[in-house]
Parts: sequence; C-alpha cells; structure tokens
Amino acid sequence: MSTIKSMTGYGRYESVDAQKKVVIDLRSVNHRYCDINVKVSRMYSYLEDKIKDYVGKRVNRGKIDVSVYFESYESQNKAVSLDKGLLKSYYNVLADIKKTCRIKGNVRLSDLTRFSDIFIVRQEEQDQEAIWVTVSACLEKAVDDFEAMREREGARMAADLRLRANNVLQELARVEELSAKAADQYAERLRARMQELLGDTPVDESRFLTEVALMADKLCVSEEKVRLRSHFEEMENILKEEGGVGRKLDFLVQEMNREVNTIGSKANDLEIAKCVVNMKAEIEKLREQIQNIE
Repeated sequence: MSTIKSMTGYGRYESVDAQKKVVIDLRSVNHRYCDINVKVSRMYSYLEDKIKDYVGKRVNRGKIDVSVYFESYESQNKAVSLDKGLLKSYYNVLADIKKTCRIKGNVRLSDLTRFSDIFIVRQEEQDQEAIWVTVSACLEKAVDDFEAMREREGARMAADLRLRANNVLQELARVEELSAKAADQYAERLRARMQELLGDTPVDESRFLTEVALMADKLCVSEEKVRLRSHFEEMENILKEEGGVGRKLDFLVQEMNREVNTIGSKANDLEIAKCVVNMKAEIEKLREQIQNIE
C-alpha cells in the first residue's frame, strides 16, 4: 500500500486533567530539507530539543512549526524575598531628594514599593522528567494526527500522479501509431516530389530507398518510447515504497521530460508535435505535484 505523504499538513492534540492543560499544534509547508521550529514558553525551553528529536524521527522533509501551550492549574510554588541592599539604596536616594528639594515628610512605604526590582521571585525547580512524560504523550497524539492528514493528502497526490501518467501514456500510444506511418508518408511525398522535378526521367530507386531509410532512422523514437514507459513503471514502483520518495520522483520526472523533448526534436509530423506538447504539459503537472511530496 502506498505511503506517499504530503509535505503540508496540520495536527493538534489537547490534553486536560485536574492539574494541567497541554495543547500542541503542528503545521508544515514544503521545504527541501527537514526544518523543525519549536515555540514554547521560556519556562519550558528545556523541552525544545526533545520535541525536535521526536518530530525529526517521524518526519523526513518539510518546514514544521510546533507550538506548545502548557498551563498548570496548581500553585506555582513561587518564593518572594527582598533585596535589602537595593531597598536601602532606594531609600537613601529618596531621602536625599527630599532633603535637597526641601520636601516635607518622610519616605513612605508606597514610595519604595514602586521599585519592583527590590522583590526577588524564585520559581520552585520543576520535575522536568515528569513534565516531559506528559508533553511527550500529548506530542505523540498530535504527530499521529499530523501524519494522518499528510497521508490522506498523499493518497490524493498519488492518485493524481497516476492519472497524469496515464494521460502521458495515452499520448505516447498515439505517437507510436503516428510514427509507424511517418516513414511511409515521407516516402510518398518524396517520390511525388522527385517525379515532379524529374518529369519523364526514371527515379533512381536505390538512391530513393537510401533516402527513405535515412529519414526513417532519423524519425525513429523507439528507444525514447521504451525508456519513457520504463520511467513510468519505475514511478509506480516508487509510489509503493516506504519513507520519503519525493527526491526520487523529482529526479525521475526530469528524465521523463528529457525523453519527451527528444521525441519532440525528432518529430517531423504536426500531429506528433501536438502529442509532444500534451505530454510536456502533463509532465509539468507531475513535476509541480511532486514538489509537494515528502
């Protein structure tokens, strides 16, 4: 079964219990490599590398943004203390200002508490391992949701690739049909032209047949047709592979385009030229779609 995945996707999971709430969002867009960006509050910054490692093991390519929201319903166990040295400095400065400016009254408590830096707030040390257990469980569910969406989109992409491939092969069958007649049509035109020019003079059959054979060889696209069909067979094999296949498909579609260009350069028939234009248009759609595959 195909495991094609889109590089664009979205996943979300929310975990809520009596003590806390954890919400994780993942969004991704196309990228040549795997670029993971984690957005988490500074208090939980130690989780960033762990999250990157986990996501990186499950995603091969794409630019992935991971947002983590963590809210605790319990007390934060913060301790508040006083910077007495700084408090005395503020007091002395305020007292000096009053004396210098001849302002009556004493320095009041409300004057000093305006300076918030006299208070030192310390956060009780977190149980980082316990928090990671909670976050990782939520992260797993969010990535599962994210991967499921990418796989659904990937299945639609694979169906579209097969449709485009079928369209190209139909045009190729038409080219085969037309090219089989091309040499005979060229021979008829050449004979008619030579008789027109020579009049009653007999046509040199040996030279005529040599000329027809040279043109038939020039118009022959058998090798290109075989290689092009082989490329589409390989594309089907790749679509059934496990893991990221976007780079392989991107290389393969370049080879397809090269074969079609060669067929076009050999075409000496308007109908074959039209088929080549149609094949190139479908292969370009293939290329565009493949840019979205992991």
